[in-house]
Amino acid sequence: MEKALVVLSGGQDSTTCLYWAIDRFGVNAVESITFDYGQRHRTELECAATVANFAGVANTCLPIDTFAALGGDALTDPGVEVAGDVDDSTGLPNTFVPGRNLIFLTFAAAYAYQHDIGHLITGVAQTDYSGYPDCREETVEALQRALRLGMESGITIHTPLMHLSKKETVELARDLGALPAMAFTHTCYNGQRPPCGTCPACLLRAKGFAEAGIADPLLVAQ
Repeated sequence: MEKALVVLSGGQDSTTCLYWAIDRFGVNAVESITFDYGQRHRTELECAATVANFAGVANTCLPIDTFAALGGDALTDPGVEVAGDVDDSTGLPNTFVPGRNLIFLTFAAAYAYQHDIGHLITGVAQTDYSGYPDCREETVEALQRALRLGMESGITIHTPLMHLSKKETVELARDLGALPAMAFTHTCYNGQRPPCGTCPACLLRAKGFAEAGIADPLLVAQ
């Protein structure tokens, strides 16, 4: 039996990917992994565990707090407020955590190696998103090659959302039966539940649901 491991943040995109994995591999062949990387908003760890339990899959939370020690971004550093614009020197928003997805997938691959899991699933995307360089297809392809070489492994990284808009991601969630689980997710950069509705993550999520003509279960549940 082929097994899959989903990198689950507790957010909209990773929850959609969890249901994609369940649809493709079967619920008994899917696990999820969440990273405690020193994020300011601990609610996402609780949301990830809740979503996994709701979907009927195991969830493992690994502590990797080096990002908090590095700081310098709005998601790990209490001294940095979320900004909607981009940094002129980097062209990226201050919510970008350098190397985060690279580290997540490397640790996930190491976990998969130890548990005889051949497939990793992540919710990164390069369409209709914030332009993070570690969400690009070429980045994931290069990392997959490095992991295969470095671990003598046949690991495959799946990115079901890579070329989807937020509208299309919402529609995929609907088709996969993931909408009920969205009530337990967390997206807000300000860590608020109910969500603040004004940060870039909230605005992008609202745009996707509005364009799909679907009520956001998270807002309906409040």
